[in-house]
Amino acid sequence: MRAPATAAARYRTVVTIGSLVLTALAAAPASSAATSAPSSGASATPSPETLGTALAAQRAQTTGIDFGPCPKAENLPPSVECGTVAVPLDYAHPDGKQIRLTVSRVEATGKSGRAVVSRQGALVFNPGGPGASGMYFPMVGPMPEWRRIAAAYDLVGYAPRGVGRSAPLSCQDPRQFTKAPTNSPTHPDASYKAERIAQAKAYARGCARHAGPDLRHYTTLNNARDLDVLRAALGERKLTFMGASYGTYIGSVYATLFPGHVRRMVFDSAVNPAPDQIWYANNLDQSFAFERRWADFRTWVAKHHKTYGLGTTPQEVQRSYESVRAELTHKPAGGKVGSSQLRAAFLRAAYYDDYWPMRATALSQYLKGNPQPLIQQAAPHPAAAAEDENGNAVYTAVECNDAAWPTDFPTWDRDNSALARLAPFETWDNAWMNLPCAYWPAPRQQALDVRAAAGALPPTLILAAERDAATPYEGALELHHRLAGSVLVTEKDAGTHGIAGGPNACVNGHVDAYLLEGELPVRRASCAPHPEPKPLSGARAASLPKPL
Repeated sequence: MRAPATAAARYRTVVTIGSLVLTALAAAPASSAATSAPSSGASATPSPETLGTALAAQRAQTTGIDFGPCPKAENLPPSVECGTVAVPLDYAHPDGKQIRLTVSRVEATGKSGRAVVSRQGALVFNPGGPGASGMYFPMVGPMPEWRRIAAAYDLVGYAPRGVGRSAPLSCQDPRQFTKAPTNSPTHPDASYKAERIAQAKAYARGCARHAGPDLRHYTTLNNARDLDVLRAALGERKLTFMGASYGTYIGSVYATLFPGHVRRMVFDSAVNPAPDQIWYANNLDQSFAFERRWADFRTWVAKHHKTYGLGTTPQEVQRSYESVRAELTHKPAGGKVGSSQLRAAFLRAAYYDDYWPMRATALSQYLKGNPQPLIQQAAPHPAAAAEDENGNAVYTAVECNDAAWPTDFPTWDRDNSALARLAPFETWDNAWMNLPCAYWPAPRQQALDVRAAAGALPPTLILAAERDAATPYEGALELHHRLAGSVLVTEKDAGTHGIAGGPNACVNGHVDAYLLEGELPVRRASCAPHPEPKPLSGARAASLPKPL
């Protein structure tokens, strides 16, 4: 499942208020020598992709990035400047077709309060997805949680290949993709399954039709290679990087391919990088974890029954939700919100607990005869249709290309039917989102064996919330095990997805100490959870702007 751009929603809401070639080859481990199926086996001969990446990085270092005013399409303030960097579509043929990735930047302020701060280079951020754009990232600089980092680093965001204006990928008419209202049963029957199989096949064909032979080149391996070209274009000898959600997988693949190019890396809400988890097993684990987080939300709502009137126990809150779901199946709210749109809106509450008061209010108001808060929060917005479809297209292409998927629906049916008996909240909707991978027309890759031996990497920082559902905590433990010298900081008893720059001062303190001073705990550290959100009255919650 494509995670929302991790902290993007929170940040947007708040803010709207020759020698290089030799170096690259010496730094690349043997595992980067394979072409479409990297492995951990040794190889004396660098692959064409390795050579192509080094050549593209050398060219980018010479050319640099010509930053200037951002195009209106980016919807960024004048304080942010934009540019582009050229990367090969196919790194095995670096002189072939080139695509241009969009890049955004705000230069280091050089001041923290009254103190003058030395510049430490560029901090490049990827918000995840796959399919999310980080172009907004430089806007976080004025936020209190980011000011010290913004004083020392140029804040750099970018749109990965396929995203936004970076050689955009599309698989379907955006109007069809965001068609509403729609319904999605928790326990689908054979007829509904046949309908979704047909839709998945059509979507996979649409991706192939729109992208043609380029489709196979939208991969995590190429995203990591693009990142190294961006590093060189920024004039950075070594990369300082923060990845959130899927961005941690790009970062961990980068660290495996280019360990000698790493300066500092923050992995926020880590994807499980084990090859046998990419991506089918990770999505099953995610669906199971969402059930636990959905229970956390219902427990919180029940604690505030006096405010919302949805039930005094999680079970009673579930019944309130199911009654709304049943009614929307037969009579969509405002003609726009069916059971699928309801589920999608409440899935956000499983990602971010700052959605809890507004979602509880919407449910409460609907049951009291006022559907407007629910319509406002759950109905699709036509203006965002193209962006939503583009993000889903990139998500699908990357995940389907990255690794093998079951190609027989009976396997999907068996696994998801069994899982839905334990975790009904999100299981089948997650399966439908990924089902095009069963019928994918492009060649599949073998997932890279992500790892770094002792001494291969500088110390890296992994952040994880213990009850995160989008990237379950086991993924952080696995990444910690695979990257020797890494340090894991855990936010205990919390489940918000993407915790850097959020409300937990302890977490932010570790990020600041690492990025600004290179200081880390010995191996692991814990932070107490950030405070739970406070309930809002119906009138007050309804007056707040909708989170993005």
